[in-house]
Amino acid sequence: MGNSNRICINCGRKMKQQFIGLQHCNCGMSWKKDIGFFQRTPDMVFALQRVTVGKKVKLLPVIRRKQSTCNPVDDE
Repeated sequence: MGNSNRICINCGRKMKQQFIGLQHCNCGMSWKKDIGFFQRTPDMVFALQRVTVGKKVKLLPVIRRKQSTCNPVDDE
């Protein structure tokens, strides 16, 4: 088993890689390189953010929250 294959601490299965440094398991656990294991919530969105390092553009995985769409609009 390679270094990139993580084993889920919750269920013991192999985790699948979504991005470099971000892996998911079917049971709801995830692993990110800088923060370690965490439980996913329904409002999490995983995306790639562009970061310029020198002249190169690198893509880093980030975790964002879904924006709520239930804001009432007042037409007065």
